[in-house]
Amino acid sequence: MLNIIWTGFFLLGFLAALWQWFSGQNPAVFNDVMASMFDMASLSVEIAIGLIGLMALWLGLFRIAEHSGLIAIVARAVTPLFTRLMPEVPAGHPAMGSITMNLAANMLGLDNAATPMGLKAMQDLQSLNPDKETASDAQILFLVLNTSAVTLLPVTIFLYRAQQGAPEPAIVFLPILMATCASTLAGLLAVAWIQKIRLHDPVLLAWFGGFAVLMALFLSWIVSLPSAQLSDRSALIGNLLLLSTVCLFLISGIQRKLDCYSVFIDGAKEGFEVAVRLIPFLLAMLVAIGVFRASGCLDLLLSGIRWIVGALHVDTGFVDALPTALMKPLSGSGARAMLLETMATHGVDSFAARTAATIQGSTETTFYVLAVYFGSVGIRKTRHAIACGLFADFAGITAAILASYWFFG
Repeated sequence: MLNIIWTGFFLLGFLAALWQWFSGQNPAVFNDVMASMFDMASLSVEIAIGLIGLMALWLGLFRIAEHSGLIAIVARAVTPLFTRLMPEVPAGHPAMGSITMNLAANMLGLDNAATPMGLKAMQDLQSLNPDKETASDAQILFLVLNTSAVTLLPVTIFLYRAQQGAPEPAIVFLPILMATCASTLAGLLAVAWIQKIRLHDPVLLAWFGGFAVLMALFLSWIVSLPSAQLSDRSALIGNLLLLSTVCLFLISGIQRKLDCYSVFIDGAKEGFEVAVRLIPFLLAMLVAIGVFRASGCLDLLLSGIRWIVGALHVDTGFVDALPTALMKPLSGSGARAMLLETMATHGVDSFAARTAATIQGSTETTFYVLAVYFGSVGIRKTRHAIACGLFADFAGITAAILASYWFFG
């Protein structure tokens, strides 16, 4: 599947570039494509280098948490849930603790912490994988949940809107929450259907019900805050929890009389090695995405959608937000650029810009996450991971558009 998609980016990009050249729409299109290829090649190395520090920091801290027994405690707490979602993972395995911490970091919008935690979780799951080049069921479920994880505090989107002059930066909070919940639910259902996970299990229903209650309490608190305070309060909560987690790791290590410094250094060395191994996988994916975008293939796809929507006599107001939607599964930086371009072109509080912001927060960048997470452990055969991830993306983006019409239409 990944091989077909990867080669398809290049071939479709080449055909789109030929069309633009022959039609005279962009005589310099081949220069643009080659420049994009080289830029993406450089970017892949820059991303990997940027991850080295974060990976070293968090894997060093994780090593302390593991040796102190803290991860084992977390793993035991979530064992009833994950033994049903991931039956091949033994009860109390460290993977359960690292998965929980990654999903929690994603929910809080802590991207810098979530990625190293996720890579650690993928490594733990890989230790149980009998076929090291093929994704296991547990790895696929984790990846899909990661790319579609519920985001309670989309602080960066509030920041973009504030920078563009929005008087109420957090006005998109509820639509984003609805959209990201839809993407998570769709991803979970898709994987459960393929892997035959019994979601009506009483324990799973109890966990899901408890999560729904917590979400309701969180929403009731959030909506009571003035919009001006929401972004600041979100950042405070996230950073406070992050620093508290670091201190908890260290205190746990001290209680176990560990040499925390030496244990941290050992874990940090592993983080450096993981970040370097990512470069080939990032290079392959980002270069292909760069060709697809620079060739004009994305623009042609958008034009086709606009024509179809118009022919069906459906409101086309959301089409101006679709560049963010089409780029979102491919490139996080590309989707961000599309969001900012939509804000600048149509106005930060236009329907298109609000819809694009909601889409931006609805789901994660599937192909980037897949390249980073599976690449970190050398997985080449992704099985149904891409299909389920894209299904979650589609559900989240569709929910984002519908929620935008509900709130802003």
